[in-house]
Amino acid sequence: MAKKTDRFGFTPQEHRVSVLPSTIAGIVVLALIIFNGGIVWPQGQPKSGILLVMGIAGILYICIFDLSVLPSVNYNHVYSWVNAILTAVGLGIITYTVPVQLDIYIGVLLILAVITSSIISERGPSYLLIVFTTILTMGIRHDSINNLTDWTFHLSLAVIGGILVETIRQLRSLSRGHIHRLETITDFSRNITSTLNPKQVMALLNAAFQNAVEADTYFVGIREGDEMRLELVYDDGEYFENQRVKLEGSLSAWVLNNQKTLFLPDLRREVTLPGVRLVFLGKHKTNLSWMGVPMKSEDVNGIIAIGSYRPNAFDRADLELLLNLAQHAAQALHNTHQHEEVELLSKLDSLTGVYNHGNFLKLLKEQVDRASVERQPLGLIMLDVDHFKRYNDSYGHLVGDEVLTAICRAIKLHIKQADAVGRWGGEEFVISLPNASTDQTQRVALRIRDTMSTLSIQDQEHKTIPFPTVSQGIAMYPIERNDIIDLIDLADQRLYIAKERGRNQIEPDSSQIDLFMADPEI
Repeated sequence: MAKKTDRFGFTPQEHRVSVLPSTIAGIVVLALIIFNGGIVWPQGQPKSGILLVMGIAGILYICIFDLSVLPSVNYNHVYSWVNAILTAVGLGIITYTVPVQLDIYIGVLLILAVITSSIISERGPSYLLIVFTTILTMGIRHDSINNLTDWTFHLSLAVIGGILVETIRQLRSLSRGHIHRLETITDFSRNITSTLNPKQVMALLNAAFQNAVEADTYFVGIREGDEMRLELVYDDGEYFENQRVKLEGSLSAWVLNNQKTLFLPDLRREVTLPGVRLVFLGKHKTNLSWMGVPMKSEDVNGIIAIGSYRPNAFDRADLELLLNLAQHAAQALHNTHQHEEVELLSKLDSLTGVYNHGNFLKLLKEQVDRASVERQPLGLIMLDVDHFKRYNDSYGHLVGDEVLTAICRAIKLHIKQADAVGRWGGEEFVISLPNASTDQTQRVALRIRDTMSTLSIQDQEHKTIPFPTVSQGIAMYPIERNDIIDLIDLADQRLYIAKERGRNQIEPDSSQIDLFMADPEI
């Protein structure tokens, strides 16, 4: 079945259900007018016949319009204007056919018609109906309107009609807002379940804010110690990135510390929360309304906050929306964090926690490609534990595993976050140093070797045993090799030269650096 078009946030079927009470009441009132008009005027009088025809026509029109036209897929807003004019004309004719004593029925019909018009249309047709009907009825009754009471009656009907139009409009607006918020939450929760990307979560949050909240400012922050990292900041039409703010004394700190919502509808009044002072973000304009809700999961401790430059800009419905978005976002960020952990673990060697062979190669290719674009050097170190098989045979494989783990910890002490270390196989490791010169690469290798001499380990009987030495081979991109495989092969060849020179060596060693730079084929 084809989906019916929405009008003002409601489906035609919902409109029909909404106007059904006034439809039934209108039919009943018209029937009463026909009955009472027939009693007041004897049969055979011209007006009595007109009343009967107009009453039946009115009943048929109400049934056709409310039960057939309203639910139609092809309903056009022009119908609302036509309906207002036809209804006003019909009420005028009925007013002409009935005595003054039955004007109360005309008033009731006008009110019922205004209710229906307000439900199915905007203000225009409804006010046209009120004004047109009032002018017609007062024009028809001008001979009988001779005192203040008569004037008051007709004008009061118009005023009541206007009040009904505005009341129904406000109720419809509230209903539409509630439906819109529910749709926003539903769409957000549905879309967010299909993403494992933190940036996509923020993009969906941003879309939800833009779609459902009339806010001048909003932000999403994650707590990191005594600071807050702002993942998303919007202020008066502009976005701000990579901002960090101190939490101390802020409204956000209160929300995070107490894990409670904070709703401040009018910040012109003094904030009485202990230790809180206002912190400005973005354009440093003053928010006069502010709401913040915690965004908490197992590994996420954050906040979502919105603000407005107007006082009393938000209500409890906005707060409920914010709470729902925060709950879904916290769970989504938790899922992305877990996914990242699982994905990272799949890239790491299970024993040492450094990159495994395959993923190190992928990372090295990315680093080399970046170095090529940026015209920066890259140092590569191949490292191997000396006499590791003999060490395993003497002290056992468990001690050997501890040695490999300790070596990786020592390597990480001397490399930057942009650098990488991988297990090449067995007791052999490879270290990539983007944007490192030959001298810097040499110094890293020296520090690693020196650190090895300070380490100690215990065997299964808790006796201290000597820590093995390591041999290292260095190769540089692109001054020596501009291909990844050739670069690795060169570092591997130099590693074996270091072993042949007596182990616990670096090839080339510091005494060869000048020669090494002059003739990279050495």
